[in-house]
Amino acid sequence: MKKRFNVDGICYPDEHYMVDIEDRLEQIHRLIEDEKYFVINRARQYGKTTTLHMLAQKLSDRYQIFSISFEGLGDLAYRDEWAFCRKVYGLLYDVIYYGESGEVADEIREECYKMSLETEKPDLQTLSNFFSRICIKAGRPVIFIVDEVDQASNQGIFLDFLGMLRDKYMKRRSRPTFCSVILAGVYDIKNLKMKMGTESVPRYNSPWNIAAKFTVDMSFSAEDIAGMLAEYKADQNAVMDVEEMGRLIYDYTGGYPFLVSRICQLMDEKAVSQEDGSGLPLWTEKEVLAAVRQLLSEQNTLFDDMGKRLSDSKELDRMLRLILFNGKQIPYSPDEHAINLGMMFGYLKNEDGLVAVANRIFETWLYNRYLSENIVGNAIADAVSLGKNQFVADGYLNMDLVMKSNTGFA
Repeated sequence: MKKRFNVDGICYPDEHYMVDIEDRLEQIHRLIEDEKYFVINRARQYGKTTTLHMLAQKLSDRYQIFSISFEGLGDLAYRDEWAFCRKVYGLLYDVIYYGESGEVADEIREECYKMSLETEKPDLQTLSNFFSRICIKAGRPVIFIVDEVDQASNQGIFLDFLGMLRDKYMKRRSRPTFCSVILAGVYDIKNLKMKMGTESVPRYNSPWNIAAKFTVDMSFSAEDIAGMLAEYKADQNAVMDVEEMGRLIYDYTGGYPFLVSRICQLMDEKAVSQEDGSGLPLWTEKEVLAAVRQLLSEQNTLFDDMGKRLSDSKELDRMLRLILFNGKQIPYSPDEHAINLGMMFGYLKNEDGLVAVANRIFETWLYNRYLSENIVGNAIADAVSLGKNQFVADGYLNMDLVMKSNTGFA
């Protein structure tokens, strides 16, 4: 099977060209060894699910791992406590049935199946006791992973579920429970503002204040990208300077995993052959720029999500306009709501104490978005007159200037 670059779902090392994330996995493993509960909160399409999959593969011989996902559950799963607990039982049963958690005692399998049926009415206490029995029967430490927790984050029962897990954590010295619980999503669950039911005042998701801080850098460095390209070059006999290509791709993407992989995928799919007739794929700055232009012109799930989030957060949207068109210097403060959102979504970065757009692809996409909406005419005129915006000329975005700015590859 020919390896390829992948931007759709989980990446597998034997099928896809990937950055080596072994060091990141080892950092996460150390958190687990310390019996920490934590949240992997990173931006959309940032490699969270692939990381969790590879982590489970790495640790499966030392731990029993139950990994479920809340993706696509639907509102009925949160209708009441019984419905939610039945759904969790059902997700766990799928893991057991397909052998993803290794050997499981028959009584655990049978109870899991029974409690997933519509006729049953398990509550959180029943589920909590079941978790304890899993840990007793496992004979080795148990890790519980829940991916796509954002799907449940605005549901009251989810708050109660976290409270149950927190209670088990607090009593872990006297009652069997998981050695580690890992939640994964875009939002930082322990700081998530939630509005429940008819409450008029939002409250914070305090039950997850037990979580350890997750500081693992999941972005790709220029060296990471070069390492991936070195494997591609060897397999495909491609003609490229892998260090130069890694640095150039990093300059445009800031190491955002989806953007890195998509650029490489576009270059691979439309590989330009050498003019010497050898037919070998040629990777140069010209091909990178062509891939960047194609990426910026396409619709994809990441850009669609960006548009939705900016429409939902007028404060963040306004901040980005001020930065891009007015050259506004905004001091970095993680406690400011719009900045916190922008950092969490991966749109912003802290650059020498000031807020900046995270990478040049996002910057260009945002320029295109705002210019095409024709709603920032005054801001553009002001910015041009002040010399703040080097990319806009006569009301249009100069793509060549955007591509060649601040790279050293002009």
